[in-house]
Amino acid sequence: MQNLNTVVSEKRINLTGISLIAALAGFIFGFDTVVISGANLPIKELWNTSPLFHGFFIMSMALWGTVIGAIFGGFPTEKFGRKKVLLSVGILFSLSTIGTALATNPYSFSFFRFIGGLGIGISSVVAPIYISEISTPANRGKLTGMYQFNIVFGLLIAYISNYFLKGFDGANDWRWMLGVMIIPSLVYALLVIFVPESPRWLVMKNREGEAEEIITRLGINHPKEEVQTIANHIREQMKRKKSSLFIPRYKRILWLAFFIAFFNQWSGINFILYYAPEILERSGLAARDSLMNSILLGGINIIFTFLGLYLIDKLGRKKLLIIGSFGYIISLVMVAWSFYTHAGSMVLLVFLLLFCASHAIGQGTVIWVFISEIFPTGIRAKGQSFGASIHWVFAALITLITPVFLDSERGVFRENPWPIFAVFAFMMVLQLIWVLQKVPETRGISLEALSKKLIPDK
Repeated sequence: MQNLNTVVSEKRINLTGISLIAALAGFIFGFDTVVISGANLPIKELWNTSPLFHGFFIMSMALWGTVIGAIFGGFPTEKFGRKKVLLSVGILFSLSTIGTALATNPYSFSFFRFIGGLGIGISSVVAPIYISEISTPANRGKLTGMYQFNIVFGLLIAYISNYFLKGFDGANDWRWMLGVMIIPSLVYALLVIFVPESPRWLVMKNREGEAEEIITRLGINHPKEEVQTIANHIREQMKRKKSSLFIPRYKRILWLAFFIAFFNQWSGINFILYYAPEILERSGLAARDSLMNSILLGGINIIFTFLGLYLIDKLGRKKLLIIGSFGYIISLVMVAWSFYTHAGSMVLLVFLLLFCASHAIGQGTVIWVFISEIFPTGIRAKGQSFGASIHWVFAALITLITPVFLDSERGVFRENPWPIFAVFAFMMVLQLIWVLQKVPETRGISLEALSKKLIPDK
């Protein structure tokens, strides 16, 4: 690991280094999201739960914690600062990991999954905000996108971890699958201690001297002028009903945040990530083969996230969303067709891989960057909280009801789940229409200039 003194020193701050540390919250987010897929069936058998109980208390409880964390995460982020909240996320992750690994009943398990969900929800508010506020217009997409890269890296490592821990300790395999997350949780909490506070938050709290010092150490030219520009923009925003997010002049950016989060989940991404082994087993693969092929899904995700990060500041956010939408539509239609015609597990796997690639290069790369950009500094924490909470509400709802449709014994589509994927494909047609008609391009514009572009003066 790079020496911390080269990441954060008294003379110069490595912008990429501190962005990567903040983005490590995304790694734990991704790991926690997918690790439950390996524990899904063993826990169902251990506690003999009904589909609805299992969907709510086991599979979606972390997501309901995420919803609460996202809804209320904006308040501490705005009041106490980005750095302190980033640190609290590491503590919540650590508590959740220990509690779920040692749980003796479904209720204590769901409680600690909820705690971990709080950490994920808060991290989806604070980490993208922090990175977007310390970066420059030229590299904001790539640096903020590292949060998403760490999410998919966490997904991949969770799939690999689940695969190798299958058979490690018999009936207790799932405890080890969940428990190994304590390592990245503690590493992340330690590293966050060394990152500086967001200069934009410091300016908002009238600590302009500290902000100027950090901007200087970041190597940004003309730090005094930069601080003054930020301060002027914040003062201008604060004159206009600063306490309220839901006012007419913010209508456009609120709808943008709502729909990008809404469509992100109606692509079916969390449905596929949470239930990948079960979906693949349904197509005829053995349990261990399904875990192995889940690793392929994670690998494709990370490769195309790399490509998305490379392209996001070159092609822009809107073009990536368009590319991803076409990929979504093709892949989801073909997944539905594969199930409908019983085309076989390998055919299904190919189109699931195309689906993951489409998500990674489109919505996956863009969503957290886009939401963190479109709100002005004075309400950015509240706006990010709004967008993240919409994302997680729909993620939780879809994960909650999935067992009702997918359960092999009592599910509505237990014989053949093709209608589920057909619905997701239709939603992605709607996303493509929305992107083409409503989504603005945001690349290469400063946060202050972007606010003036998207928000009317009156």
